[in-house]
Amino acid sequence: MIDPYDTLGVSRDADDVAIKAAYRRLAKSAHPDSGGDADAFVLARKAQDLLLDPLRRKVFDATGYDPELADPRDLQGLMVIEKLVNDIVLDEREPGTFDPLERMRATLLNDIRKARFHAAEMEGHGARVGRHLDRIATRPATDILGYMLKARIEAITKAVLEARKQIEATERALEMLEDYSYEMDEAGKNERRPVVTLTR
Repeated sequence: MIDPYDTLGVSRDADDVAIKAAYRRLAKSAHPDSGGDADAFVLARKAQDLLLDPLRRKVFDATGYDPELADPRDLQGLMVIEKLVNDIVLDEREPGTFDPLERMRATLLNDIRKARFHAAEMEGHGARVGRHLDRIATRPATDILGYMLKARIEAITKAVLEARKQIEATERALEMLEDYSYEMDEAGKNERRPVVTLTR
């Protein structure tokens, strides 16, 4: 995640005047028309936009994230975590009697296992279809069967890529939850199960 305060070189309590002044200084040197770096110029603009928007700034200050400045991997991880937060909200057990973080991690690990299995299974299907395609010795001028088999291979390849993306997002979500811990009641500690870790 890019820090807009660091980008503009302003303190966390900087007001709008200070933010605009810092942006103008940075924009002069970073502007592409002045021989500056176009990426640095765009980044400075995004940082200023975030800090001048009270709602976005408040969210960034609270979470350290903003969609405009976040690493795409972090955003994917956040989307995965967001789905799990709903489970905590809907769980009617008393706080301290169960560990929602442990539950989230277990869910993520299970999702990764299932996605890896699915990807491997699909890769196997694709390889088999490819070998069938290679063994078709003679074909008519209008190769309908060949076209259909190639389309299946293409669809399988896309499905595998999607599964890999989902695995990456889920692994990132797991990394993002790594530094959290949860305080259990004494009674709840006795019921805890050991956490299973994922091996590659």
